[in-house]
Amino acid sequence: MTRYFVLLPISLLLSTAIHADDASWKAGVASVAITPDESMWMAGYASRDKPSEGKVHDLYAKALALEDAAGTRLVIVTTDLIGIPRELRDWLEAEVGVKYELAPASLILNASHTHCGPELRVSKASVYGLEPERVRQSQAYVEVLKQKLLTLVGQAIDGMSPAKLGYTHGRAGFAMNRRLPTATEPQNAPYPDGPVDHDVPVLRVESPEGDLRAIMFGYACHNTTLGFQQFCGDYAGFAQQYLEDAHPNVTALFVTGCGADQNPQPRRTLELAEQHGRALANGVEAALIGPTKPIDGALRVAIDEVTLEFADPPGRAALELQTKSGNIYEQRHAEALLRQLNETGEIRQTYPYLVQAINFGDDLLMIALAGEVVVDFSLRFKLELRGAPVWVAGYSNDVFGYVPSLRVLQEGGYEGGGAMRYTTLPGPFAPSVERLIVESVHRLADDVRATASESR
Repeated sequence: MTRYFVLLPISLLLSTAIHADDASWKAGVASVAITPDESMWMAGYASRDKPSEGKVHDLYAKALALEDAAGTRLVIVTTDLIGIPRELRDWLEAEVGVKYELAPASLILNASHTHCGPELRVSKASVYGLEPERVRQSQAYVEVLKQKLLTLVGQAIDGMSPAKLGYTHGRAGFAMNRRLPTATEPQNAPYPDGPVDHDVPVLRVESPEGDLRAIMFGYACHNTTLGFQQFCGDYAGFAQQYLEDAHPNVTALFVTGCGADQNPQPRRTLELAEQHGRALANGVEAALIGPTKPIDGALRVAIDEVTLEFADPPGRAALELQTKSGNIYEQRHAEALLRQLNETGEIRQTYPYLVQAINFGDDLLMIALAGEVVVDFSLRFKLELRGAPVWVAGYSNDVFGYVPSLRVLQEGGYEGGGAMRYTTLPGPFAPSVERLIVESVHRLADDVRATASESR
């Protein structure tokens, strides 16, 4: 069967340029390849039994630097990586604060969550039983990555020039809920009737003359079409590639949404990854020829660290029994918690969770959430945060594990707490998890919106 895909010509896009009176913004964009220089173990699937074998295409980190008329800045860094370790976020935040005077609230790091990228799970070495050479290689890669990201941010800031911003959105339909209900707990399988978010938010960056310079777009879905041994950005990598091929001299940046309980369907082949990438790119193209809302107001940024609570952890006897489990990861998880108990006298009961809010005048509100966030959060915030369009990003700043809504937590299953066995966290979260995150988001959204109103 022959498949036909259409990328709309640039001539059609020019008719929908942003119609702002003047270029009240400055914008700079930069890109760097972050593909490992050598074969190494890959992230995303515990069942892998050998390191990488070449690449389909390069992995990239990209940065979009923005500055409003008052000099307030925001830098969004997107990466073709499984996640962002909190230690990496903290290091880069400190470095760009000193070198570029960039405030913590003005830096967002987002991971595409491709499962065909390099292994970064050094902190989970005990759970995964990683041999020393794998740990060394991963640590060496992260050290190189740090310097590349620091340089990248500087290049984007140094390259800022007058620009116009506009917001629009399209749709893509390949994401499907993966929590199929059963008599006990949800099974990881396609669930066509489950909640989804097929929105494709798009931030359009133009020169004062109306020339397209950058496209930042998002989608709420795992990058898990593929599970083979080659480095690849999965559907998100292909979508960026197709957009940049169609628009020379334009940088396309992908931001992962709240897709923790969403999988691309169908999946498992390179052809399907390319197909989903084309579908997403076409969703962006459709958005670009539709109405674009100019962004004219002041930029306001805020960040908060919320203390999330875990459910009561198992006791020593239960953990010792778990070390005899037939599941190797349950064994190692119990052993990790026992070591924590022996070394500190207790098992941790909280997690420091990062929440960010960015307000673009009265024209766009962006929320960035840490962890693998389920789709319920995105759907809820789009309903509750009324006014300007709301763009909710997950996988931002610290990708440590799954973040369930109360519904998902109560249903159980992999995202509800089962995946915690692959971390050194006790899990699952306490029933307060959704309430605490929602309260923080509303508080930050109110703050940045109020500040923007006062500045007019």
